[in-house]
Amino acid sequence: MNFCSKCGSDNIHLMLEQERFVRYICKACNTTHYRNPLIVVGCLPIYENKLLLCQRGIQPRKGYWNLPAGFMEMNETVTQGALREAKEETGLDMELVRLHSMYTSRKKNQVMLHFLAKVNDLNYQLNEETVAIQLFDFEAIPWDQLAFHSNTFAIQNYLASLQDSTPKVFIGDSFKEN
Repeated sequence: MNFCSKCGSDNIHLMLEQERFVRYICKACNTTHYRNPLIVVGCLPIYENKLLLCQRGIQPRKGYWNLPAGFMEMNETVTQGALREAKEETGLDMELVRLHSMYTSRKKNQVMLHFLAKVNDLNYQLNEETVAIQLFDFEAIPWDQLAFHSNTFAIQNYLASLQDSTPKVFIGDSFKEN
């Protein structure tokens, strides 16, 4: 951080708060500048008992399969963001069923929320972000070609939940990975 977003001063100093959190303090106006995790929202789309995945056309992880997701925007709810990202990456309208999983990536400073979603039709549209869309039988999911750990976490827990009739929200983080 070079300049204060409140007063424009370049008199910014790094401070450790409680020996755990890094804060930037403007000495000119005494404003504390917080750095917080980014919220990523997306869908785990199901169509006729198959999983819909998008092949990434952009970095990071270009060419790998991904659940449609992206960064939440200001002034939108998590559900609005998940539906917007799904629409942007697939062209499809989806119906959210419920929150499915929450995954924290401490290294990336992100919190990922996946919603279980029902795909109503397959009139998809490809674009720069998504170069292919494919439905996968649950037995044919390309595990070694999934883009992110949060995808693997959400899909594995969805498959495990098919044996249980009680809906659950699965919570995981990157420090629990093998």
